[in-house]
Amino acid sequence: MSSTKKNNTGKGEYIIESSMTDLWNVWFTEMHQGISGTTLKVSRLVESTQSKFQRIDILDTPEYGKMLVLYGSIMVADNDLFSYNEMLSHVPLFAHAKPENVLIIGGGDGGALTNVLKHPEVKKCTVCEIDKMVVDVCRKHFPEISKGFSNKRAKVVYQDGKIFIDKAKEKFDVVLLDLSDPIGPAADLFQKKFHQKVHDRLKPDGIMIAQSESPFFNPQTVKQMYKNLRDIFPIVKMYTAYVPIYPSCLWSFAFCSKKYHPIIDFDIERYRKLKLQNNYYNMDVHIGSFALPGFVKKLIGEK
Repeated sequence: MSSTKKNNTGKGEYIIESSMTDLWNVWFTEMHQGISGTTLKVSRLVESTQSKFQRIDILDTPEYGKMLVLYGSIMVADNDLFSYNEMLSHVPLFAHAKPENVLIIGGGDGGALTNVLKHPEVKKCTVCEIDKMVVDVCRKHFPEISKGFSNKRAKVVYQDGKIFIDKAKEKFDVVLLDLSDPIGPAADLFQKKFHQKVHDRLKPDGIMIAQSESPFFNPQTVKQMYKNLRDIFPIVKMYTAYVPIYPSCLWSFAFCSKKYHPIIDFDIERYRKLKLQNNYYNMDVHIGSFALPGFVKKLIGEK
């Protein structure tokens, strides 16, 4: 719409297009099977690059602040940094009696690493990330979540997780599979063969945690994954967390253990002593996260 304005010089009307003062109207949508998804207004495109493995974007949004987007899928956001990483890390570490040597496969944003290193019992935490560019971008744009990379107990290996597990000689107390979705290079790390190899790299009382997707949006993946895991580990329990940036907001984790039960062996005294300043994880959430909705119990065959 055009508008005019009086020109005091007497030379006629001053012409201005008032409707064009702000034309920025950019939106990002993460689609699920092309029929549903999450849509967010984008304030600005902060950075966009292509690594050897994937497209990497940093978007600034009014709702979530800066977001890390890999291959079009939201991974991390300023205003949703805590629930996923806190639940992935603290649940197994408080269940294990002596979590000294921890391995994270994936986790290039550093969120899981930073939370793991809050535990003084952890003497060493290795991050095996296939894409160095993800680490570099996250250290640049998410300094708070990625600060664990500067800790002297942290070790970073840039390698395919399958190769790392095949060649590793040391045994781990806890292994966290902090993976993207089962597509591309990450797909092999969701398979039964890989989970068996991780099992074999664990100590006799080891724990493996795998992010296990959305029970609502990925039911077939979840169902088969838990069937596979129960063939390998004597203790397999699902727990969930509220993660606003992920599809359906209900996200699941597979607690897979050779010995420890996530609730029976939860070390309440160590939890109280550590006095974590968390935004999501606490003692009640630890226990309550293993209470599953009926449709989820039916999906994974839990009584």
